[in-house]
Amino acid sequence: MTVFLAYERARKGPKVDEKVWDFEIIPQTAKRLKEKHGIEMDKKVMIPTDPDLLDRLYKAGLEMLVECGVYAIETGRVIKWTEEEVLYTVSCAPTCATIGEGLHSRPLVPRAYDDPRPPIIQGGPTGAPVSEEHFLGIHESYAKESIVDCIVDGVLENINGYNPKPDSPWEVMASKQEMLLVRQAQAKACREGMGL
Repeated sequence: MTVFLAYERARKGPKVDEKVWDFEIIPQTAKRLKEKHGIEMDKKVMIPTDPDLLDRLYKAGLEMLVECGVYAIETGRVIKWTEEEVLYTVSCAPTCATIGEGLHSRPLVPRAYDDPRPPIIQGGPTGAPVSEEHFLGIHESYAKESIVDCIVDGVLENINGYNPKPDSPWEVMASKQEMLLVRQAQAKACREGMGL
């Protein structure tokens, strides 16, 4: 699967109204596959560990992806893949990655529920709006926490007093400023190279 093929499928895939996708196709398919695969979740168990249930969840998820595809909001079309394409793409996926660089880089590897290795800890306001006045300090406070491996930054509410609304030059300026400020916050916390 190449980005070019995905792009073409996003341009030429089946046309579907977004509300139909969100409120009919996805929930109806999920309900049908839940019943087909006998999936019952125990609300007292946060992370299921039963191997049979995990296998049925995987099969239902794969079937849902192949049947439903992925909705491309920009084109209002569905990108479809065959089961063979999905399985091949998964088999080609990297088994590890490095988040950040240098002393504060961290390995990102797949973990099972019983993996003894600690998970990657992401800190930050994670997409929440943050004022210009407090942006640097908030991110510095996350970077100072030794348990935090990487930062998931917030978004500037305003940039130089302007609303960074989508498709405006202020949106571009705000995005650039966010990255610069997070890097500055990491440097102030002596965590240069930390993942972002």
